[in-house]
Amino acid sequence: MNAHHPLDPSTPSPANTAYWVTPRHLAGDDDRLAEQIGTLLTDTGWRNWPTARDTFLYVGPDELRGAEWVLASYPFELGGLPVAWQVSARARLDSAMTTWNAYFTTGTPHEALGDFLLALDARTEPDAGFDEPETVLTTLTTHGWIRDIDRPVTTATDPTFAASVSLEALPDLVHDADPRPDLTGWQAWAEPVLGEPYLWCATFSASVPHDLVAAFVASIASPVPVLRHTLPEGADGRLTVVRAT
Repeated sequence: MNAHHPLDPSTPSPANTAYWVTPRHLAGDDDRLAEQIGTLLTDTGWRNWPTARDTFLYVGPDELRGAEWVLASYPFELGGLPVAWQVSARARLDSAMTTWNAYFTTGTPHEALGDFLLALDARTEPDAGFDEPETVLTTLTTHGWIRDIDRPVTTATDPTFAASVSLEALPDLVHDADPRPDLTGWQAWAEPVLGEPYLWCATFSASVPHDLVAAFVASIASPVPVLRHTLPEGADGRLTVVRAT
């Protein structure tokens, strides 16, 4: 049987029925996370090619920033979900080591990952930032999210307690150029029902500039509806859905 590569434009499109969905953090990826991000990066001028590991690599024009569709190689899981995209940056062309990495599982709303990548593409220096961690939490509270009463300087939750963003110890296999132990990094996730499977997870290594994380969470928390052809399992009763005309 011939299988379509997830980034192949000949892959059949979803059903024609479409819906406007809110909140965005529970809208899922519409089963188009590869296609949507691949198109965005190509339109932005990033080069791409398949790798020997059955992944698909995109590299920015300056060759200092990259994004890789890694689902086929199944590198590891976050919250029980496979990592689908890995985004990275390095300081110099002659350095093989990436300065930081960010990881996004299946189910991540592609609008948020897209906004993260556009913010990365627009940066003069992809590997360094000067904003404090507070910029991430301020972005969320501006959009109506609530600081955790026990951890107000590190954690915020959406008003329905279905999604969270937190600065905490990083999972194993998250790579960063900073070799110091016990580093913290931003983690974000959606858990529509407490104790049930996660809808998506994202993890940013310790050196990811905080303004880039803020671009991601601003998109996640945006009240603007997103267009979907398929609705995620597990978010029943928590989504506002309007059929698109």
